[in-house]
Amino acid sequence: MPYTQDLVDEINILVRYNLSTTQEGIKVHKTAAPECIEATKRLFAKGLVTQEDGGYLTSLGHEAAEQAQTVLNLLSQS
Repeated sequence: MPYTQDLVDEINILVRYNLSTTQEGIKVHKTAAPECIEATKRLFAKGLVTQEDGGYLTSLGHEAAEQAQTVLNLLSQS
């Protein structure tokens, strides 16, 4: 399955989370880019984050964010 822009937008939200703590979430404000707002809503609908505007990662969300950040780190190496 190829990456769609929606999936890329969702991954871009997931990689913003700090995985070293479960006590830190994110807030996507109303003034954020529309694609960020919609991606966060989709992540909420998929059960990966606790709030429509971000919040904390769920257990499944933490796993997805770990994987997304690992792939990003591997591909970013020069």
